[in-house]
Amino acid sequence: MPIPQFRKMLKEKMELLKVDPSFAGRYLNEGFSGGEKKRAEVLQMAVLQPEIAILDETDSGLDIDALKIVSEGVNALRGPELGVLVITHYQRILNYIKPDVVHVMMDGRIVQSGGPDLALRLEAEGYDWIRDQIEDKAVAS
Repeated sequence: MPIPQFRKMLKEKMELLKVDPSFAGRYLNEGFSGGEKKRAEVLQMAVLQPEIAILDETDSGLDIDALKIVSEGVNALRGPELGVLVITHYQRILNYIKPDVVHVMMDGRIVQSGGPDLALRLEAEGYDWIRDQIEDKAVAS
């Protein structure tokens, strides 16, 4: 891609994601805060245009303002052209990025699946009820 075309596309993506234009003049991640690094990752996702993105604990280390900004960026990008797999241990990012499907993984296996209500139940009750279900199934078989 010619440089002028790339710069135009980068500017458009930065505007879409509300990324400060000064990011374009900085070395990647040099002197960035945790929130700025996460925003830069979302910007990279916008520029690279993958079909699927795996965001592993994107909420880790973010204050509430940074979490909102990063979540808005993910929401602006996800859709029919981009599937997003968000891996998290906490409900808080799911207050901003509404999941279509929630999976619970234990010991390398998906042990429970559901909608957004599953994440809310986990936040309220923890994982013990799922462990109890797994134990009950093991005893029954």
